[in-house]
Amino acid sequence: MLRVDLSDAAAPEGVRRDDAVAVEEPLEVRVGGAPVVVTMRTPGAGADHADDDDLALGFLLTEGLLPGPDAVRRTTACLDTDLQGRPTVGTVDLELVPGVPAPDLEGRRTFGMTSACGVCGSASIDAVRARTGADLWRDRTQVDAAVLAALPDRLREAQRVFSRTGGLHAAGLATPDGELLVVREDVGRHNAVDKVLGRAARDVGWPLTGHVLVVSSRASFELAQKAWTAGVPVLAAVSAPSSLAVRLAHESGMTLAGFVRAPRLNVYAGAHRVRLPAGTT
Repeated sequence: MLRVDLSDAAAPEGVRRDDAVAVEEPLEVRVGGAPVVVTMRTPGAGADHADDDDLALGFLLTEGLLPGPDAVRRTTACLDTDLQGRPTVGTVDLELVPGVPAPDLEGRRTFGMTSACGVCGSASIDAVRARTGADLWRDRTQVDAAVLAALPDRLREAQRVFSRTGGLHAAGLATPDGELLVVREDVGRHNAVDKVLGRAARDVGWPLTGHVLVVSSRASFELAQKAWTAGVPVLAAVSAPSSLAVRLAHESGMTLAGFVRAPRLNVYAGAHRVRLPAGTT
């Protein structure tokens, strides 16, 4: 890499040095050998493919293609290679429990996702409502405003790869008291969320009522719909929400906070769940 600093008169030609960059590679998710989606993601560290497994499960759950994590009997991950032996498309194949029907993809296009956005524009609020059984209006979760405002800093402290590359989004699932239960990173903000929700589905349960989802990105429609499908009542984002995310939050009963940067935050929907300091009006 050539580093150029125009303010440094002593090195007008730049400095060459090594630099760390975020990994971006394709992953194909299959169910019973049938392709469902190809996404560009950041593989997890280690050889156990845990992040890929969690990403696959989280995606299938938040798209309403599986009834729950118990529907999966076994997950098999493998990495293909090209003629030169270099890794190419990785695959994760989920084998369903006998008796569980395969995902119904009729009438739905084969998903193709980039690291920039999820299934952008392919779903409407009505479609999300039709496939989720989560009733957020019944969730009585309350979160202190100070706890909510502090979550992005806690998330940043847990971002191991971001500190080296500066090129990854992060997501985390927290308790109303601010304890981060699961944190994941990825080049795609929707992938980071799917990894978190897939892992939490195994460890915590499904749906994920009574929890807070915090993201290092903006609050887009696809992130709000994933939170709703997962039964998460509170979504907190470091950046701005989109208009459709705000509308979805209002209609679903979700609490949506944006520009969450201590000591401030904006609550766009569901303010009844945010406890203000004593004396605040």
